[in-house]
Amino acid sequence: MIYTTTWRSVALLRQVVVLLAFFCCSSTYSWSQAVPSSESTYAIAPSPEVEFDSESVRGLLEQLTDRVKELEEQQTANKSTAAKEEKPADSKAPPKDKWKVNLGGHMQLDSIFWADADPAIPETHNYTNFRRLRLVADGVGYDQYDFRLQMTLEPTSDTVSALTATGLIKDAYFTMNEIPLLGRFRIGHFFVPFSLEQVTNDTNNIFLERSIPTQTVFAADRELGMALYQSALDDRLAFATGLFVDSISEATKKKLDDNQGYRLSGRLTYLPYYDDASDGRFLVHTGLGVLHTDDSDDVVRFRSRPQINEGPRIIDSGALDADRYTTGNLEGAIVMGRVTFQSEAFLSSIAMNDGTEGTANGAYVHVSWFLTGENRRFEKFGQHGPQFGRNKPRENFSAKPGAWKPGAWELKARWSHLDLNNLQRGQYNDLSVGVNWYWSDRVRMMMDWIHPITSDDAIFGATESDIVGLRWDVNW
Repeated sequence: MIYTTTWRSVALLRQVVVLLAFFCCSSTYSWSQAVPSSESTYAIAPSPEVEFDSESVRGLLEQLTDRVKELEEQQTANKSTAAKEEKPADSKAPPKDKWKVNLGGHMQLDSIFWADADPAIPETHNYTNFRRLRLVADGVGYDQYDFRLQMTLEPTSDTVSALTATGLIKDAYFTMNEIPLLGRFRIGHFFVPFSLEQVTNDTNNIFLERSIPTQTVFAADRELGMALYQSALDDRLAFATGLFVDSISEATKKKLDDNQGYRLSGRLTYLPYYDDASDGRFLVHTGLGVLHTDDSDDVVRFRSRPQINEGPRIIDSGALDADRYTTGNLEGAIVMGRVTFQSEAFLSSIAMNDGTEGTANGAYVHVSWFLTGENRRFEKFGQHGPQFGRNKPRENFSAKPGAWKPGAWELKARWSHLDLNNLQRGQYNDLSVGVNWYWSDRVRMMMDWIHPITSDDAIFGATESDIVGLRWDVNW
């Protein structure tokens, strides 16, 4: 290598410098030459003295010393350059022979107030709780692997004993990336690839809870299974498909049943417009998906709370005698700088065991507007495929004297809809408005005003209420 050759040159010059320094100790020196002698084989005969100019030698010595220093500096620079060339071009690339592990967590503290509860709805209690209290370990390694393990510490709304109050499994998966033709392969417990709002992580959704027709209604939550993810056209076209066990228990982490049931999903998305210059400050996202569920216990049920985590469910299909159902959806989003529109529509066909078919449908649309000029961040091919990412203020909130900074302020409004009229279970509409205050990309305060409205055929009849929800959200 270059710096090896330079090192040899430096060593040679040092030897020369030492030799000249020895000669400079005296202004003259002499040597003898061996000549034949009659008394012995050789005799030493004096030779003429050779005189040297010591000043000239010292000047040459100084030049050689300077040259040695120059070569040493060049050698150091060559070593540094070679070391940089040996490192991967992408500093975020996974290590080739070990794991790189990160530890994190997530805390969401909620306070919910029924400001005006309809008298027909029972158990409309105000409450304060940890909506999410979680520990996370994730990592990358061995050139193309990644993993994630997320466990909960918060009790769930359906907890019935102290045994199941903590330790629920959320994410627990292993991924192999950059597989030729296949793309990304994942196995474990993770989000079923279906619905934009569902696969967007909890910390990146902008309301306290996902919309009525999304989580636990038409879109599956995390399930145990395997999936493939692939993208093309600079990640503007993406496809995902997966096969999962139906509704494994997050508490016991297992399912003992001769009929395991299954879910089969597919999601196809396309970005017809994406402004690369602004890193997605302006974009148009489109997509469609399908989710087929073969139920393990031959019971299908659609029900929902008024977009809070605890309390009564105000629309409920009841236990339907059906063994499978298939749901299709359309998804779309438009980011126009500080303003973002997002919407999805769902239609589900239920195969009843008596040979008839039932249907249910729902939709949502919401808009958000950053008063401080930011925009919602979009990941073209993120952790779960195309999804919205973590919003980041232009300036983090600061209350230091003389250094006041406001953080980021976001206004939001949403309409959600769930229609079970075909099942004679009524209809639910919901209007929510609110504001988010981002202190940083990982700290925010949220406020939602929720106005749920149900029709005559709903479980409690025609009702109308007002709910105020507050959240303190921190993750690391």
